Amino acid sequence: MPSRRLPTLAEAVEILARRRTRPAQRAAPPAGRSLTPLLKALDERFGQGPGALQVRWPEIVGADLARRTEPVKLSSPRGGTPGVLEIRVAGPSATLIQHRSAEILERVNLFLGAGSAGRLRVVQGPLRLRPVQAPAQLAGRRRPPPLDAAVEAELAREAETARTDRLRRALVSLGRSVHRNPPGSP
Repeated sequence: MPSRRLPTLAEAVEILARRRTRPAQRAAPPAGRSLTPLLKALDERFGQGPGALQVRWPEIVGADLARRTEPVKLSSPRGGTPGVLEIRVAGPSATLIQHRSAEILERVNLFLGAGSAGRLRVVQGPLRLRPVQAPAQLAGRRRPPPLDAAVEAELAREAETARTDRLRRALVSLGRSVHRNPPGSP
């Protein structure tokens, strides 16, 4: 094989000026940068996160604690560590909430998924004014329509023979539920 001589410095500059070199390849962007908008859209669409906590807070912690607290922020976990749930507490209830923090975190993790919240940050301050709904109202149940006046009169007439007022009220209530939901109806 014949040996080839290396170009001089002037020849190398001339070769490089004539030929365009290929640019260096850039590193791929981090996967998290591409996934963040998708994850945020999914979070907004399916409501898992602080928004879901706001809506279902009375169901998660119970009506008593929901009257005294409200979720403010759920920090996202970083590096595999659980997040921090920040809740606002009305007045002197902070001590009570601090003592029940393990129970609250357990319930929140049951709702959002294991490891969603590992710590509870309690902040004292005024709560937003919002009515605490009963679980039946949250489920979308409505009060049944009243019965016909003739049916009510018949129920009252038949229950007159009851010995006590308590028994009479119970018989009327039972009669109303039977008339609203006849046997064989779904």
